[in-house]
Amino acid sequence: MTTPVLEVSGLKKHFPVRARLPGGARGVVRAVDDVAFSIGPGETLGVIGESGCGKTTMSRVVLAAIPPTSGSIRCDGEEIVGAGRRTLAAYRRKVQVVFQDPFSSLSPRMRVEEIIAEPILAHRRLGKAERRRRVAELLALVGLDPAAARRYPHEFSGGQRQRIAIARALSTDARLIVLDEPVSALDASIRAHVINLLRDLQARLGVAYLFIGHDLAVVANISHEIAVMYLGKIVEIGGRDALVETPLHPYTKALFAAALPSLPGEQREEVAPDGEVPSALDPPSGCHFHPRCPFAMPRCAEIAPVLAEHVPGHRVACHLYS
Repeated sequence: MTTPVLEVSGLKKHFPVRARLPGGARGVVRAVDDVAFSIGPGETLGVIGESGCGKTTMSRVVLAAIPPTSGSIRCDGEEIVGAGRRTLAAYRRKVQVVFQDPFSSLSPRMRVEEIIAEPILAHRRLGKAERRRRVAELLALVGLDPAAARRYPHEFSGGQRQRIAIARALSTDARLIVLDEPVSALDASIRAHVINLLRDLQARLGVAYLFIGHDLAVVANISHEIAVMYLGKIVEIGGRDALVETPLHPYTKALFAAALPSLPGEQREEVAPDGEVPSALDPPSGCHFHPRCPFAMPRCAEIAPVLAEHVPGHRVACHLYS
């Protein structure tokens, strides 16, 4: 069995706050609460959910930008949580990131050559000529003229800047790239080109992706597996086709009904959740989604459902299937 590039289990990230809850208890925001998943070589896990569900916080923990409250993160079988400086340095070489806004993520004072070479200098010792050759290779790899190395980010379009950001992420021979809403800031006409580039790079290099997004059509287009998050928890996870064609959790059904148009003649169950997303500082008891769920039962307010396999490869946390 192939060792996953990234394996996360029991991952939690809680932020204490000064506010106190009724009764005097100290407030805690459970931004990520007992999340588990794995990504194999050349695979893409898409993560979707409303704003505030914990997607970005989870990605920051995975990137080792902030430490987890508890849990395990293993890369190529090696534990990262609590690891020493050398292990973390090697991990950061293997795991890179592409941010949402390519304009703000690229320094306006640096030429493209310097931007792409910066991670190389941090992790490898290369001479100037070899470094320039590597930058030219990476620019060609993402579909840009190597002569672009001498230009500044403001001289490029949004799509071209995101290609530069992708080249920078690939500069350390990354095994996994965290893509945090990588096309949401781009024009609709450009998004397909960037998604196709990411897919081509994955086929050529075998790189794995953790794709954070809110556009369900984009996530479903690029992902092999999709995880749905709600208030810090994964409520459903499974293969792309199974999850898109047969969503199980009422929250997933609501997301897909609102975002993805049905095919002609397709019968898709319409689910309209009530109310607003609850506060992560004081989430509802039991199933966090039960105050908004049209199928809620008495026990939904009392007992938190466990993420369990409903059919092979498709897990859901919902009392409707327990």
